Amino acid sequence: MTGMSTSLASDSDRMTASYPVPPADQRAHDLEQSLLAQWRTESLFARLQAARAGATPWVFFEGPPTANGRPGIHHVFARTIKDLFCRHRAMQGYFVPRKAGWDTHGLPVEIEVEKELQREKAARDGVDAADVAKLGGKQLIEETGVAEFNRRCRESVWKYRGDWESMSERIGYWLDYDTPYVTYENDYVESVWWALATLHAKGLLVKGHKILPYCARCGTALSSHEVAQGYEDVEDPSVYVALDLVPVAGETDRRRILVWTTTPWTLVSNTALAVHPTLVYAELRKKSAPDWTILLAEARVPAVLGGDWADRWDVVRTVTGDALVGRRYTRPLDWVAYPEQGAHEVIVAEEFVSAEDGSGVVHMAPAFGADDYAAGQRHGLAFLQPVTARGEFADGIPLVAGRFVKDADPLIVEELERRGVLWKAQKFMHAYPHCWRCDTPLLYYAREGWFIRTTAVRDAMLARNAAVNWNPSEIGSGRFGEWLSNNVDWAISRDRYWGTPLPVWVNDADPSEIEVIGSYAQLAERVGRALPEDFDPHKPHVDAYTWPAPSGTGTMRRVPEVIDTWFDSGSMPFAQWHYPFEHRDVVAAQYPADFIAEGVDQTRGWFYSLLAIATGLGDALPNNEGGAAPYRAVVVNDLVLDASGQKMSKSRGNVVDPWQVLERHGADAVRLFLVASSQVWTPRRFDEDAIRETAGRFLLTLRNVYGGIFAQYANFGWTPSSLDPTVAERPALDRWILARLTRVEGEVNALLDGFDATNAAKRLMQFVDDDVSKWYVRLSRARFYDVDGDDNRAAFATLHEVLAVTSRLLAPFAPFLSDWLHRALTGESVHLASFVRDASQRHTDDALEEAMASIRTLAGLGHAARDVADVRVRQPLPLLQCVVPGDAAALEPLAPLLAAELNVKRIEFVTSTDALVTLEAKANFRVLGKKFGGLTPKVAAAVAELDEAARRALAHGETVHVTVEGEARPITPEDVTIVRRAAGAAVVQEDAGHGVALDPVITPELRAEGLARELVSRVQRLRRDAGLAVSDRIALAVAGDPELEDVARQFAEHLATETLATRVLVGQDAAGAPWPAGGEAVAWTAMPEGDVDGRPLRLALTKESA
Repeated sequence: MTGMSTSLASDSDRMTASYPVPPADQRAHDLEQSLLAQWRTESLFARLQAARAGATPWVFFEGPPTANGRPGIHHVFARTIKDLFCRHRAMQGYFVPRKAGWDTHGLPVEIEVEKELQREKAARDGVDAADVAKLGGKQLIEETGVAEFNRRCRESVWKYRGDWESMSERIGYWLDYDTPYVTYENDYVESVWWALATLHAKGLLVKGHKILPYCARCGTALSSHEVAQGYEDVEDPSVYVALDLVPVAGETDRRRILVWTTTPWTLVSNTALAVHPTLVYAELRKKSAPDWTILLAEARVPAVLGGDWADRWDVVRTVTGDALVGRRYTRPLDWVAYPEQGAHEVIVAEEFVSAEDGSGVVHMAPAFGADDYAAGQRHGLAFLQPVTARGEFADGIPLVAGRFVKDADPLIVEELERRGVLWKAQKFMHAYPHCWRCDTPLLYYAREGWFIRTTAVRDAMLARNAAVNWNPSEIGSGRFGEWLSNNVDWAISRDRYWGTPLPVWVNDADPSEIEVIGSYAQLAERVGRALPEDFDPHKPHVDAYTWPAPSGTGTMRRVPEVIDTWFDSGSMPFAQWHYPFEHRDVVAAQYPADFIAEGVDQTRGWFYSLLAIATGLGDALPNNEGGAAPYRAVVVNDLVLDASGQKMSKSRGNVVDPWQVLERHGADAVRLFLVASSQVWTPRRFDEDAIRETAGRFLLTLRNVYGGIFAQYANFGWTPSSLDPTVAERPALDRWILARLTRVEGEVNALLDGFDATNAAKRLMQFVDDDVSKWYVRLSRARFYDVDGDDNRAAFATLHEVLAVTSRLLAPFAPFLSDWLHRALTGESVHLASFVRDASQRHTDDALEEAMASIRTLAGLGHAARDVADVRVRQPLPLLQCVVPGDAAALEPLAPLLAAELNVKRIEFVTSTDALVTLEAKANFRVLGKKFGGLTPKVAAAVAELDEAARRALAHGETVHVTVEGEARPITPEDVTIVRRAAGAAVVQEDAGHGVALDPVITPELRAEGLARELVSRVQRLRRDAGLAVSDRIALAVAGDPELEDVARQFAEHLATETLATRVLVGQDAAGAPWPAGGEAVAWTAMPEGDVDGRPLRLALTKESA
């Protein structure tokens, strides 16, 4: 309030409430709730969409969540990213469709319903639900009935729909929830059928028999991109077995071959061993056991037998792998009989064998493992499958029958040891794939299924991916690009119940006769009747539709599988519009997407399924020819960790409840923190203290600039009008902040155009904090204490413009406070405003910005000089001499600002600080030693004797010479350290071409003025403590040390003006006022007795009537 004029106080009756001021104690949560209610009343989102309906579309695809689980803080993060870019583009004038969607099929839904069934059965049978779970989900589902199970699934998907919609609304994430796409609805399913039929027609949907990742608990295979989402670090056995080679003619010694495996349970199905044909294998004989030998890869000998192996073993011979091919051996376990067909217990050659780990000999079980299966096909190996679909060893298998395979490992290791074939066993940690939905370890089974031949379009997918604007770019070229390069065919079929049925009908008499149905009309045509109005394309209803096979023999029946739910979500660009049956024009206008955003896990999920489907469909989709991708730009967000950097999980107890966080901090602060704390594609720690200190503090600063400065004083009578000076007529400080505003406006807009939300937010926050609050407002504060003068009106008009534009720039990040602020300033919602102003409204002045940057650098150096001199800023000082790079003429008009900031009486620009400092040159012995070797001590001594001119030349980057042993030796600036010391009383500070010299001498006059400033500060503090309004007039009493009383009398008029005092009572004049008992009949507020620089001081004040 320093500098407030008494005219403002006398005109306090003019105060109006043109600009609302939020209560100081109002929580962000409460302000946001009031805005949410207002947005609902106004139908603000619908108004925005209607206003932009005819504009150029900027298409956003919403990745569909599954609503049978509650949203977490990571969903707040992901949805913030989506919303802020959509808001930005909408404010740029684009029409941004925001159709909501729900992923309603698949295992996530089924598992929840299975748990319900388990609890119900446990209650009926009086047993523990865990015991019921052991029966397996499929058995319970079949007992319940597929129709009833799917009915429950249809209901379950909406269990938490309200939570998701409420959370989206609470954080300001605007979506069209009135007409969402739902993946289980008939129209959506029909579009998915069309896509599958189209792929089949292109030869891309085929039946095959392959090794597939398989979840025994869920009873279904998974696709490779699903597997990629479920790796966990686990401890597994690492087992070496020594198997006997069957002797051939001439062999008398026992020869064994060493084999390594991390899945002992697969040894039950062993049919062969594989070696690399060119790899060198060593045959070793133990010195203490000369009657047998062991074979393994030569390169693996030290790792397997120990670094001192040569002390204990002799090398008998070395051979290449091809010499071992065809040799027979004795398998480790003989529990399962070999079939009549297929080779077994034979060594084969395979290129995939390496000496990077293990023994260089690979155990082969063609029933488990893609490499093993392929090798089995090449070599005609026997096929042993002793494991059931539940992942358990079949009845009749000794020792392990009925056990889950991985649980059988310890028993098998014990049996290997009992049989004398176990070489060694230990444990090791590694990443192992688990079911991404139920967390069960996956098995690799040879299974029949339906595949999309994505390998056939791999190059096309890579080309399309190359055209995508990935943020960050390394995801596209690295994680996602590498995934595409190693792409395998997409296993599309699932042996489950609740999902889009695979629309494949097969002749039950001739499996080679296949028809893929691509529409409901086609299905009606095949069955020869119209489908009922309540037609349900799901199991089991759709399975009732059969027809005679066209070949004349057999009946066409649908295969039992449903499809991978990722195919559902990847079909949303067209299926959400029931394409191609309806809305062809909409899909043509809104495909491909301009923008999508999801978490990093979706690089092998939704991002992949979108691209794979679009590539496979090709020109069956509009705008999809050539190298187009289904999305032009992607923003990938990483994990939200807890405050200590740990992943959040229920088991750790560190999961954050987003509702509680939003109530404590407000959505704006949470959104801004999540975006600004680090690049969105890097992991971030969720720390509520950091929210308060960063985003919370920034939003409070903005509120204070508006409420504590602008609105508080503008309400005394300023509103925008023709009386406001034009920008050209305003002071340099106003023109500077408006030029900075234009620059920041352009930078934030460009950063958001480039999908760099983090730096955009940081740039805006820095502008408000450093440029607006700490520089412009601080230097302009006194200009707001009146409303009538040209200078006052210029200040209000300038700050009004700065706040209005800032609110628009802030809107994508903090949609609540920005809207409240914009409405308070303009009467209109920020979300209907333009993001940037027209060029005619923007003020630029590069020269002024550059000059002010120098002034601010000098101010920083000046404050540093005051710190060195130990003189507080309230104490005026006589002189500050300044040096700047280049011509100082542009800075001269800004000198009063620098003088006010540093509280110095005079600013003087000089060409150099050389006259104000002395220089000392110190030898850099590390550098000199490399150049001069043994002469270094003499050169260093010569450096110490350099004259002032030479030292200044070095300080300016020049080379000088010293004479050592009769020869001139060059000395460069790198050879020395120049130490600058102030000459005389001035305190000198320098940085990058800028320098100041502060005269710290305090005259009696300056000291008195400094004490007067201190008195003003103490009175202002007392006014605040008394709860006075900014316009309240007071009576002021000052008593204490004689020097302080003299200063109060000398500066009485200044004290009165600065503190709105109608009378100032000093010393004896004040004796009868505030302190003696029975004094004047008014209420005085007195501060506790204090001091100024050790001199006692007492202050008191009371409010005066108007």
